[in-house]
Amino acid sequence: MTQAVEKIRLFVAPAPRTVADIFSPADLERLHALGEVFIHEDGPVTDEIFEQHAVHAHIIVGQFDMPAERLMRAANLRAIVNVEGNFLPNVDYAQCFRQGVRVLNVSPVFAEPVAEAALGMAIDLARGISHADRRFRNGTEQYGLDANKDAFSLYDAPVGFVGMGDLGRAILPLVAPFRGVVRAFDPWLPPAYIESLGCEPASLDTVLRESQVVFVVAGVTSQNQGFLTRDEFASMRKGGAFILVSRAGVVDFDAMLDAAATGHIRVATDVFPEEPLGPGHRARSIENVLLSPHQAGALDAVLRDIGRRALADIELIARGLPPVMCKIAQPETVGLMRSKPVDKS
Repeated sequence: MTQAVEKIRLFVAPAPRTVADIFSPADLERLHALGEVFIHEDGPVTDEIFEQHAVHAHIIVGQFDMPAERLMRAANLRAIVNVEGNFLPNVDYAQCFRQGVRVLNVSPVFAEPVAEAALGMAIDLARGISHADRRFRNGTEQYGLDANKDAFSLYDAPVGFVGMGDLGRAILPLVAPFRGVVRAFDPWLPPAYIESLGCEPASLDTVLRESQVVFVVAGVTSQNQGFLTRDEFASMRKGGAFILVSRAGVVDFDAMLDAAATGHIRVATDVFPEEPLGPGHRARSIENVLLSPHQAGALDAVLRDIGRRALADIELIARGLPPVMCKIAQPETVGLMRSKPVDKS
């Protein structure tokens, strides 16, 4: 028996996304079928806009400022759906929990595409593919064994993870065929959970010291900002590969670049402390660094999946059911998140 869907009010202000990017015409039609939908894509959500169009909403789609004052005025509010992909510190989460407002984000959509890119980076660092291409283009290429003197194979290479959330779990099946021992450090997860994924729970020191390839997939929180320092990079295996695909805020970025510049490790990064990266930034000139302009998860199909996931959970909430497609903010940890909003400039 199908449960009736009551008509609800939705306020949609998806910046830095656009409605056209994340909702297909068919999904947008389904969204409008839920009730009264107001779409705001013309500048920030001012107090005037909020009072006119958002204060009576049952569901807000967006990631604009939601301090306690706004939340308390939004007496009908049941959920905030962040379609950017992070739990940002511009929401009073404690007030949300007091009011019974669920806060969701769509970050699971990025796990598989970023995992795919992370594996490509690991193979490139190990085998020197893009490095060989650059040498070909400037006429200094080498052939055969000479070209592979600094290369290693991912097969049987020990792999380490710093963090084991959605992204780490998406990378795991991609590295499994290479047969290496996999160790993981995540202070928010019990050893039994990490073991259930087929990994060895390990300390941060062990992961860095024992791994030939290290994937850093931890989100940035108030507890781990810049926690990978010069000492941590020095503890890594010489020639090891360090792949950063979560948030730049978890590393001492200059120390990471220094470790690459000396040849101690090789680095791939898809994220930077400030984006876009300045034209004169030293990262551009370090041979042991593979650079990716925060593109690992940026695919048209991924953006449409944002809309599909958000819509599916909105429809569940409208039916009085709990959301299942998006990540749900947890009171014990969401206040610790320190991600920066996406900058599309």
